[in-house]
Amino acid sequence: MEAKELLDYKNWVVVGKISDPQKFPFKILRSLEEGAYNVKGVYSKDESGEAFKTLSDVPYQIDVMDLCINPALGIEIVKEAKKLGIDKVLLQPGTESDEILDYCKKEGITAIQSCALVLLSHHKNIKTYHS
Repeated sequence: MEAKELLDYKNWVVVGKISDPQKFPFKILRSLEEGAYNVKGVYSKDESGEAFKTLSDVPYQIDVMDLCINPALGIEIVKEAKKLGIDKVLLQPGTESDEILDYCKKEGITAIQSCALVLLSHHKNIKTYHS
């Protein structure tokens, strides 16, 4: 699967600090919303009330998980994703690790290393969010 094919799926989650307009998770979430994607944020440390604490809290079947957190934390999220049947993960630059990539390969999860904002900027003329 190529990275751009992930954009054919409509149900997304962005895992990371989505409440900070200066952070990439916020920008990615807003860009997906503007592209008419069904998208929510997940961040276990969220205090703003804008994000779900876990993937299992999200009230719809997730097609694609966009990982925007430290790889040391990301492996646990990827393991939770596997339990929920999420089999497509977009790893933003800096979020990948050998542990995550090896786990995804072993468990049949499609793990693609790319930048959602770049993908969105080339997909159907969707404008990406900039603060």
